[in-house]
Amino acid sequence: MASFTFDTNFNEKGPVITPRKYRELKHQPNKDYSEDDYETPDLDFVYDDADTHANEIAELYSYTEKHELMYNLKAFEEQMEQYKLQPWWQTHPTSQQRSIIYKLLDQLEVSNKQIRMKAACAILYLAQGSWAEVQSDKEQQDWTRTNVMLLYEAGVFPAFVELLNIEIENSAAATSASRKLAVSLADSVDLRVILSVLYIITEVMRVEALDIEKSPYKKNVEAFKEELINPYGEELLAVKLLGMATRFCSGSASHFPMKKVLLLLWKVILVSLGGIETLRELKANYRAEAGLDIQEEDTIEIAKGMRSCSPPASAADLLETQNQKRSGRSFRRMLMKQSSLDEPELVIDLDGARGNSGLTGNEGDREMNEYEEQQGFEDQFQFSTPQHNQTESRSSTPESTKAKVGLPWIPKVRQKDVDTFLAVSRMKFVGYKLQGDRESLAGLPQPIHEGVNILKKHMYTSLAEIQIQKEEEMARNPMSTPEPMPRQTPTEILYQAILANLPQYKIALLKILLAAAPTSKAKTDTINIVADVLPEEMPITVLQSMKLGIDVSRHKEIIVKAVSAILLLLLKHFKLNHVYQFEFMSQHLVFANCIPLVLKFLNQNVMTYIEAENFIPILDFPSCVIGDQPELTAETLEIGDGKPYCWRNIFSCINLLRILNKLTKWKHSRIMMLVVFKSAPILKRTLKVRHGMMQLYVLKLLKMQTKYLGRQWRKSNMKTISAIYGKVRHRLNDDWAYGNDLEARPWDFQEEECALRACVDRFNNRRYTNNVRDKEMEPMDTFVTSVLGSDVELTEEFKQHYELWLQQEVFQASINWDELLQSSNYEV
Repeated sequence: MASFTFDTNFNEKGPVITPRKYRELKHQPNKDYSEDDYETPDLDFVYDDADTHANEIAELYSYTEKHELMYNLKAFEEQMEQYKLQPWWQTHPTSQQRSIIYKLLDQLEVSNKQIRMKAACAILYLAQGSWAEVQSDKEQQDWTRTNVMLLYEAGVFPAFVELLNIEIENSAAATSASRKLAVSLADSVDLRVILSVLYIITEVMRVEALDIEKSPYKKNVEAFKEELINPYGEELLAVKLLGMATRFCSGSASHFPMKKVLLLLWKVILVSLGGIETLRELKANYRAEAGLDIQEEDTIEIAKGMRSCSPPASAADLLETQNQKRSGRSFRRMLMKQSSLDEPELVIDLDGARGNSGLTGNEGDREMNEYEEQQGFEDQFQFSTPQHNQTESRSSTPESTKAKVGLPWIPKVRQKDVDTFLAVSRMKFVGYKLQGDRESLAGLPQPIHEGVNILKKHMYTSLAEIQIQKEEEMARNPMSTPEPMPRQTPTEILYQAILANLPQYKIALLKILLAAAPTSKAKTDTINIVADVLPEEMPITVLQSMKLGIDVSRHKEIIVKAVSAILLLLLKHFKLNHVYQFEFMSQHLVFANCIPLVLKFLNQNVMTYIEAENFIPILDFPSCVIGDQPELTAETLEIGDGKPYCWRNIFSCINLLRILNKLTKWKHSRIMMLVVFKSAPILKRTLKVRHGMMQLYVLKLLKMQTKYLGRQWRKSNMKTISAIYGKVRHRLNDDWAYGNDLEARPWDFQEEECALRACVDRFNNRRYTNNVRDKEMEPMDTFVTSVLGSDVELTEEFKQHYELWLQQEVFQASINWDELLQSSNYEV
């Protein structure tokens, strides 16, 4: 029986526990991950902005925080006794509840920290839905929603932001944590209470915003969104949280609970900037304003309906299949030869089955596919030409199936590609170029005319191209081209706020992602991201150690989920707001080694990571406090929920793949980084996950580097090439599958990055700084008073020879002072 290892090597004293009966505790059969991947059905995972509200709230708490939930209840009861009221929240009328909240807010203003934090714990109990008085999870969620709205209307959110400011600057807590050998859960109690209240309010507002038109709290949600894009004091809440991550990574605040900080940061960005629906609406509006056609295809929606393709077989599987079916192949080949002579209908059926196997990946045709892949050729290009063999199979194909046959995307082409096609055609047939002429087709043969018409029919102009054209025009004509005022959207406000320290923020997020990656090795000199999950006393029994090991793994998975979502949201919104904002962030991510970091994360058994069940349902909030709690034993311990995947893990993998696509699309230097870091085998292993959207982003990454991998790689990976043809959008004149870009030189790619950096710096300096853009373009000051009154720094050489300067420039020069004063409009 396979054993399962919980790596709890978080400090020098931490044990490594390998419970032999782990599989028995799950009450599930042991899964053999080496079995045939074709037997695995498609995952029913649905990609969205976030998981269900119940799961998002449950992931806020660690299993080691369970005892603190009882402390919150105790603090609330003591406060109610102090107010001489019954300690039953639900029995009080709404007016009395508001009065209690205002009293607790007044208590937050006192100087005594113990009294202040007791009131904060009581408020946290209310935000948690007063769980001691409910009988079900649904009732707890309803009371959470009601209480959160009361707390927000009373002004609890800004009050807790002020408490957060106080705790961030608490030097005593930072000093105490830095002196300890190992930071534990006890070092961040107050911070975790404050962050929990802020997170619960933000998450409830996010859920209300999903159907805001029907929500009775519409005004509260809109006011909350407006509040998030305005600074609390001197800075935005998102900037404050990013600063906490930077301080944590620098080692000056090792007690910060990073999981709660990152979860709150993610939800603040998601609520203030918007998620998938907001991005879709903004893109349509911006394209309409720019005079561009509104794109009907939506990548997320189309990818949700994609079926997964059969993963490529590994070398071991191919050898095993070859040994098992050697005799079967010889018989099949003989049968095909005989059938080609005697029964032509059988040949057609075999070809049709072979083509359909590429589309559906059914089990009956798998042997033929594996045989053809080993021989180095494949007939699955029927994916890219769905009309092939349509006549033969039309009688047996249902109408619904025929309607779905075809490519999922409309092919595209860029204006740059059309210009290149015209330039090459003119030089070939006419012998000259027409710079800037995109209409004249004189002297070109009729097929070239048809080709140009087809290219123009499928031409797609992106918002980024329009923005780049405007920036180039302003760079060429700075005096005649006016600078448009940037609209103060939430994205623009956030970009202006984080621009100065954006490189430090990105490095901090990537450091945390590296520390949370399952492929990272535990080192003593790295940051300790599990400080807010480790108890003060280490577990003694095997069961306690196993529970802590699950908690640590769950903790890291949640951090990866939050960091990946934050980076992707910022990239998407910055690209939509202005392409150079996106490029600025992208370059700093690339400089901070984001590309090899993501590849390092994916360089694992992704199937095992996605199927990991590092959670215990009976310990999740609110199940751990509602009703009678069973004693946690080997018999009562149930790990996971029986699903074939973990939502947060597949969500994290898709986010990281999308980030990798964003960073490398149309950037040859970064595509070469994928090749240099040998990403192809890593990405091919990721194709084993049977999910259409995840495979789509993997195939996109493989497509962009195919031409650099060489002919031999393409010859031995024809099944992957066929999958790219069937799932990824086609560029009409892109020779990605057979083109060899061997003439590209490294310094060409370096020049490309340097040119992009110059454009981005020029954009940032012009819009967000007061630096002198170009001295020759600045107006000259000819006013006598200001010129004579300005301070001039004299060089040492001038001071030594100033008498000679006076003799030559003053005494020997004749100056008409009257004319000079009149020309400068100076009145004496």
